[in-house]
Order: sequence, then structure tokens, then C-alpha cells
Amino acid sequence: MAISTPTYHPLHFSPTIATRRIHLHTIPFTPRKALLTRCARRTGKQRYPSEKKKLEKIKKALLKTEIPNREEGYWRLSKLSVPAHKDPGKDFVGVSLPLLEAIAKVLKFPVAPMLPEEAFTVVRKSFDARKVLKEPAFVYTVDMDVKKLLHLEPRTWDFISHLEPRLGIVEYREDENAPTDLVDILDKGKVKVDGSNPFNGFAYSEKRPRVAVVGSGPSGLFAALVLGEIGADVTLIERGQPVEQRGRDIGALIVRKILSSESNFCFGEGGAGTWSDGKLVTRIGRNSDSVQAVLKTLVQFGAPPNILVDGKPHLGTDRLVPLLRNFRHYLLELGVDINFNTRLDNLVVENGQVKGVVVSNAKSEPGCNSDQEKLLFDAVVLAVGHSARDVYSMLLQHNIEMVPKNFAVGLRIEHPQELINSIQYSELANEVQGGRGRIPVADYKVAKYVGGDEFNTESSFESGVENRSCYSFCMCPGGQVVLTSTNPSELCINGMSFSRRASKWANSALVVTVSSDEFYSFRSHGPLAGVEFQREFERRAAEMGGGNFVVPAQRVTDFLAETLSGTSLPASSYRLGVKASRLHNMFPAHITKALQCSIEMFDKELPGFITTDALLHGVETRTSSPVQISRQADTCESTSLKGLYPIGEGAGYSGGIVSAAVDGMFCGFALAKQLSLYRGDVELVLRKAQKQTGFVKY
Repeated sequence: MAISTPTYHPLHFSPTIATRRIHLHTIPFTPRKALLTRCARRTGKQRYPSEKKKLEKIKKALLKTEIPNREEGYWRLSKLSVPAHKDPGKDFVGVSLPLLEAIAKVLKFPVAPMLPEEAFTVVRKSFDARKVLKEPAFVYTVDMDVKKLLHLEPRTWDFISHLEPRLGIVEYREDENAPTDLVDILDKGKVKVDGSNPFNGFAYSEKRPRVAVVGSGPSGLFAALVLGEIGADVTLIERGQPVEQRGRDIGALIVRKILSSESNFCFGEGGAGTWSDGKLVTRIGRNSDSVQAVLKTLVQFGAPPNILVDGKPHLGTDRLVPLLRNFRHYLLELGVDINFNTRLDNLVVENGQVKGVVVSNAKSEPGCNSDQEKLLFDAVVLAVGHSARDVYSMLLQHNIEMVPKNFAVGLRIEHPQELINSIQYSELANEVQGGRGRIPVADYKVAKYVGGDEFNTESSFESGVENRSCYSFCMCPGGQVVLTSTNPSELCINGMSFSRRASKWANSALVVTVSSDEFYSFRSHGPLAGVEFQREFERRAAEMGGGNFVVPAQRVTDFLAETLSGTSLPASSYRLGVKASRLHNMFPAHITKALQCSIEMFDKELPGFITTDALLHGVETRTSSPVQISRQADTCESTSLKGLYPIGEGAGYSGGIVSAAVDGMFCGFALAKQLSLYRGDVELVLRKAQKQTGFVKY
């Protein structure tokens, strides 16, 4: 059973969202002594009668609105299913005859070919290959323009006149939802030459306030874009290199094992998400105005338009690189000063307020005073990633309020992609042809909630820690395992893929949630106990691998049996070498047992998941930030230091490319308001361009 995820306001990310909340699935399973599988909240047909009645009342209230004029307006038709063998394929986002047949079924229109394609727009398309279905199918969400439909085919009137709303399936709205990108939204809000201002929000100031944005990941880029467009004098500070040089540095790491501490898979233009799968899925409301603004902005800078329709949109590194280059050029045209290879060393603080930053050349040794430069600003936006551990330490010296946050640790599992295709698609697996087939390269997402007395074996842990979520994370179909270390003495990994996802391997992290109670032995580090917890296992992984960035690995069958794999391991996509190791000794016993139990449970859901061809790699520790920098909910300003605005994944307020970009965008508006550059409401300015429709968010 799956717990449905409520929609949260983009400005109010909770720690749960920041740690990438998951759906919790449970099935009866007792492979190990004392193992308990906790029941999730009842959903669907298994809801309690009282819950069903309450939901019915909510649905009736939502559908109570009158339809004033059925001859105009728009209907959104959702959950339109087209069998996979009839659909033109994953790359086609137009209106096909099989889709018209699905639409005609909803309208009860007898002759599908008579429906004009021009009256329908595909809003979303996804692929559903669940075993509970009779056959795999593409699932569509479509908008129907009533006026255009009646103009092209008047005989549809009788069927439109009898169409009734059904929540989440058939919904009506009067106006067309015409979302636009952030650049266009901001351009419309600028003060015109004659002094008019259509939004009554943006204010002109002769003295441009100076703002530093530290970090060029999604949150930093979008914050800089908003502030630069509104009229602030923005300086973007990035410790790493532009994507072109960053690519060469990563190449040197892969080919010659030369790690640049400031330009690698974690640091550099675009942040850690640049060399990843480029996933654009989010849990903060796919249909929300803010998310749509981010996605359309990415399209404006070079992303393919199908990310607006794809049910699981992703870009891939090869598309992210030119996109970031376009983004950078636009910021430069705005007048944003971009300083690459510039490391944040300290904050300039006077009377409890940030007055500027101290920076140095990232190629020099940290703390080298002769190379440091003091820059003064009216505000500092802190958009560093979760691997900027030196920044956390610096903030602690200034007594910035930070709190430990739950995150997850584990291993990365890799299977042959053909095996995952076969598990998920059965006889349709041959339709996947190196990423160019009719159906998407198969992926998976599994999660279990396990617990039991056997997990409470460590005397230093508090009670309740034994109940934990185990789940797949950052699944990369057709991808490869990559090194994300920023220190040669520490070893951690992640997954990435290119846009085609054409690799012969599929990899995913298998992780277990850990809480601040488990960092007891590192309590002397205060709020940074979780950081030291991560480092502990990264150092262990480096020792197990024998150094030189060789990754410790173990067959999944041997991990379950707790035996050392033979010298011959399955082929791995990791290019710096793997070494047979006892990964079952990597973590404390309770974490290892949780991983073992969850893998066995995953195999029940994905038969064939446990195989001698599956290889585990160690170690995955940086799933999300281990700390959260406390800030005001409405202004994004630090609760303990005025003028400091911590945002994004590194600050503990997002969990992916899109949510980080949304956080940066809202921080940009909030800070502009603090600097008297903006007088209105953030939501108001977005809704002016993208009116909320009340449709169910997906």
C-alpha cells in the first residue's frame, strides 16, 4: 500500500521533504527472526468506511462549482489509457488515433476519428507497466478546448452538454492555463518607461543593492536570475569551474585518477546535479505554478520541450551542459558578475548582520591569508551543496543555528539493464533498444518499512531507532556508477546517465534512514555530528577499496550470505576499478540487517532482483544534507544572522534539481522584498502569469 503525499507550499519545505520523502510499501514477510513489517495507512479500496465518507464529502465539495457556459472553457481529461502496442511510442507527444479513441470513450462519442486533433493538447504522458494491469499502457492527461472542438465538429455538442466533472478524471475550468517561463514573468513585471507597472509589485531603485549568491547549483542560479532581473547588483560566487573546464577535470579523474578538490562531480557550475541523471521529478506539486515556471525556464534555456509532458522527465548530463552554458550567458547579459574558481572562506559580520564575504582563489590552500579578499554586500544568499562541509564548519564558528537532520546511507546496486527490462516489461523488453525503442528504458522504485528488536543491538542508540525506511534512491537506468568524493582519503559514489540512457547497466542506491540519535559517538561535533557520521563510512570504504579510488564491491548474493565474493566479480560500470570486499562489515549490524531484509523484500516485488549478476558498490552517504540551517519561513533569512539567506539542498530545504530551483526562485523574491525591490506577494506575481486552476496536482 502507498501513502499519498500531500502538497506543500514551495516556501515551506519540511525536513521530511528535504530528505526525499518516499512512498512506504508493506507486504507480509518474515524471512528473519523477529522481523516486523509495519502497516502503512490504508488507501484505495482498503480505506476504512469513515475515511471513505470523509473523502466523498471532500470530492463533492470540490465538484460543486457551477459550469456557467458549456460552449466555452476547457476540460482536463486524465488517466486516459492507450495500450503500448497501439501507441506511437514514448517520444511522440501529439494526439494519435488510439488517444482519440480513449477520449471518445470518456465523451461517449461514437466515432473517434471524427474528433479533431486540434482541439486537444497533451499535458502529460507516462508509461505504466505494473503487473496488475492487463497489459502495459501509456497514460495521458489531455486538455480539451470546447470552443475549438465545437467549431471544428459541431456534432459533439450533445456529448459535451452531458459531460459531468469527476475529481481527478474529468475537470472543468473557464480559462486556459497558459503558464510561462520565469524570464517572461519577470519581464512583464518590470517598470515600463512611462512608469506603469502591470503587477504593482516591482519597484525601481537608483541605488542597486549588492547581493552575493554563493553557489551555482539550481537554487543559486534561479535566485541570481530573479534578483538580477528585478534590479539587484548580483555577484555569483562558485568555487568550481564552468561546465566546459569541469568536464575536463572530471575526465582527468576518470582516466588518470587525478581528483581536483574544487572541480569534480560535486563542485562546479550547475552543482552536483549536472553530472547525474538530471531527474526533474518532484514531490512539491508537478502542476504547481512554481514548478511549471522552473520547467519552462529550463526549456527556454535549451531543455527539450518534452520535459513538460513526460511523466518522469529527465535531462541527462549531455543536455545539462549546453543548458547551463546558455543560462550563464543570459546572467552575464543581465549584468550578473560570475566569479568561478572562487571559494567562500568566511563571512564579514558586524553587529549580528552579514556585511560581506571573504573569498580566495580555490586553487590556493584554504586559510591562506595572503590570497584572501574581502567583498562587501547588502545580503548573502548561501546556496552551497550538501558536500560543502567546510562551509558548515565556518557557519558553526559564527554560531549560526543549525540542526541535525535525518538522511540515509547505504550501497549502490547495479544490474544488467536487460535484466531490469525483463523484470519490468516481460515480453515487451525487446522494445527497449538502447534508449531508442518505443517504450522507456525500464526503471524501478521500491521502498519498505522494516523494524524489529534485532535492530536495537547498539547500546548507544536510543529506543525507536530500529524502525526505519529502506528504499531505492536516484535510480539511473542505462547509467553508470561514478565517484563523488571531494577528498582523496574518503570514498563515496553516486549514479549518472546521459539523455538516451543507453548504457548496458542499471544502478540505484539502496539506502536506510538514519537519525541524529545514531550519531551519539560524534556528539562532540555538535550539529555536524551527521557530517562526521558520513565521513566515518567514507573513510572505511576508501580503506576497503585499498586506495586510489578503487571501490569495494560484493555480489548481492554474497552480501546476504555474509561471505566474501570470489576474485571474479560481475562487470561494473564504475571505471576506476572495483575490489571484492566484505561490505556486510561496512555498517553497524542494525543497518546491514535492515539492508539485507529490504533486499529480500524487494525481490518479492521484483522477482530476479537477487541474482549473482547484481553487484553492490560502497558507499552511498550523501543522499541529502545531514544538517538544516534554520531560517525564517516567510523571508528565507537565517534565524540567527541577519542578511544571510540559506537555500537549496545544502541548507536542508530541497531534495532535487526542481525543488532546489523553486527554493532559489522564492528566496529571490523574498530577498527582493527585503531590499525594497519588490512590493507584492510571491504567489501573486506567479499567478498573474499562471493562474491556479484548482486541478488535482500530479
